[in-house]
Amino acid sequence: MEYSEIMQKRYSVRNYTPDPVEPEKLERILEAALLAPTAANRQAFKVVVIKTEGREEELKTIYGRAWFVEAPYVLCVCSIPEKCWVRSDKKNYSDVDAAIVMDHIILAATDQGLGTCWIGAFDPQAAKAVLALDDTLEPIAFTPIGYARETTFKKVRKSIEDLVIYK
Repeated sequence: MEYSEIMQKRYSVRNYTPDPVEPEKLERILEAALLAPTAANRQAFKVVVIKTEGREEELKTIYGRAWFVEAPYVLCVCSIPEKCWVRSDKKNYSDVDAAIVMDHIILAATDQGLGTCWIGAFDPQAAKAVLALDDTLEPIAFTPIGYARETTFKKVRKSIEDLVIYK
């Protein structure tokens, strides 16, 4: 797919089939995450790959929607704040870096014909407990990875005039 087509096709999938994700597709998605730019190239993140089968109930303590565990995988991007670049005004770029990594994951999944849904409204304490994350890792975002049950979706976006400021 062309990059512009990937951006057009990507949407938040909230209904997945139980079909397995081919290992090579998951590998391509993870390779895309590794290529994500990070501030000062610190690469202070981890991607946690979770198989959902048999873990549905405990994973729903992280995010309670049933569709969260319909896909065969859920991915979590964690930052390592102590290792991230910090701007001169003390702004730590850990959230920014993790967001870029998640964006690469989501766009790569779309390119592989898979669906995703960026989830930030999760329970961070449950995430740390269920995933047995140590104190150096901060979970930033989750996404299911799987095949969308429905593939027709109409994106609604504001106009360029509403979102872009020229100076």
